[in-house]
Order: sequence, then structure tokens, then C-alpha cells
Amino acid sequence: MPPINTIHLFPILHEHLLTLLHSLTAADWQLETICKGWTVKDITAHITDVQLRNISMYRDHYTPPGVPVIDTNQALVNYVNQLNNNWITAARRLSPAILIEWLEQSLPQVHQLMKALPPFENAIFAVSWAGEERSANWFHIAREYTEIWHHQQQIRLAVGQTAPLMTPELYYPLLDTFMRALPYTYRHTTAPPGTLIEFTVTGPGGGSWYLQQHAGSWQLLADTPAAIVSTAVGIDGEIAWRLFTKGITRSAAQPYITINGNEALGRPVLEMVAVVA
Repeated sequence: MPPINTIHLFPILHEHLLTLLHSLTAADWQLETICKGWTVKDITAHITDVQLRNISMYRDHYTPPGVPVIDTNQALVNYVNQLNNNWITAARRLSPAILIEWLEQSLPQVHQLMKALPPFENAIFAVSWAGEERSANWFHIAREYTEIWHHQQQIRLAVGQTAPLMTPELYYPLLDTFMRALPYTYRHTTAPPGTLIEFTVTGPGGGSWYLQQHAGSWQLLADTPAAIVSTAVGIDGEIAWRLFTKGITRSAAQPYITINGNEALGRPVLEMVAVVA
């Protein structure tokens, strides 16, 4: 699969975020979101935390004390959840205005820091949800793009303003990045060599991706194959981003998903997670 270029989209995404935050009322900031236990303000604080930590790491080369040994995916999830919860608890003392001010200062800095990374050199952190032990910087940057996109969309969903991010320019790169998790998601699914599965996300920004069994492993194909599709999975575009970020239960997502062909080959995508969770 070719690399995904997202770095030029960061300023657009950032502008959408800041415009949205400036428009929120006092009541909007306290609205509950699909991120359980987090309000609009909590998610904004989380986005701010990530930007400040990126600046500390990439600009200042700072490593915080007390980082545990992370040798399993569960250890990573536990550590990330601890970081997030500690920050959110502390940030509840801060005003929305301070969070916006910090974002206005930090977002352009993070964009420049990411832009300076050699795209094909190894990133500091691998994209664990894609099953990688080492990832290129371009993939790490794309992962960071999906983080800001889906957290902003969680806020937008709470206040009823999702449309600005549901465009081909901004939504397709998120989906294309998420779909890199398909081979890892299907690693325990067996099928005869050559078996081909098609995944289609409908609506603006959607598209089709193809996964094929080859020599005992699943491969995501760069081009539309000539082979016959064994199973075709359709996912409503309004639901896809939520499905892959644990923003909707599998049962609630079922009415928005179709599986034609071998249902057993289509169902593993319902378990795909493209965030550290």
C-alpha cells in the first residue's frame, strides 16, 4: 500500500477545530459526548494535552519520569488511559478560554514539528492498532491526523455540527488510515488462498478497500483486483468512524452494515479498532 499524505490537512483540521470551539456556548462545553464520561470540554482538554506532549517530545526532547515498561498492547492501553484520566481530572479546573488559547499556540507548532519529520524514517512510536512494531513517520503522522479528526468529530456530534469533517478531502484520509488495521484485525481469520474481501464505506469521503488471503496472511491491496470478491461488506459512512474508534456498540452499528457472501469473513471488521483502547 502506498503512504498516506496527511500533513497538508492539519491546518485545515485545526482551523475547523478552533472555529468550532470559539462558537460554543457555556452549556455546549458541558454536553456529554460518545466518549463515555467525557464532556465536550474534557475532549478539548485531551486534544490540548496531546499537542503539549508532542511539543515536549519533539521540540524539547523531554521524557517524563515514571514511564513504565510497555511490553504488551494491554500495558500500552493501561498507560495511555492513566495519562488521559490524570490530565482530564486536572484540566477540569481550567477554563475553556485557557484551553483554546493553548490550542491556538500549540497546534501550529505541532504541525511544523510533524512536517519536519522525514516521512520514511522510523517513528518514535509504532502504530500498535495496525500490529506494527515499527512504523514510518508518515504513518505516525496519519495516525495523529485521525486522532485530532475523530476527537473533533466527537465534539461536533455532541453539538450537532458534524458536516464540516465529512468531506472527501478530510474524511477519506481518515478512513484510508484506519483501513491499514484490516490485516492485523483478520490475522486469526482463516480462508483459502486468494480469498478476497471488499470493504466499502458509503457517502462523501467513502471508498472501497480490498483484503486478500495470500501465503497464510492477509494483505491490503493497493489497486482494485481482478479476482472475484468472496465477501462484500458495506458500512454507512456516518457510522464508520464511530465503529473503528469504539464510539458505537457493535449491536447499535448492525443496522448500518451489510455483508454479502460469506458472513463469517465479513464479521471480523466489526471488531476492528483504530485507536489505542
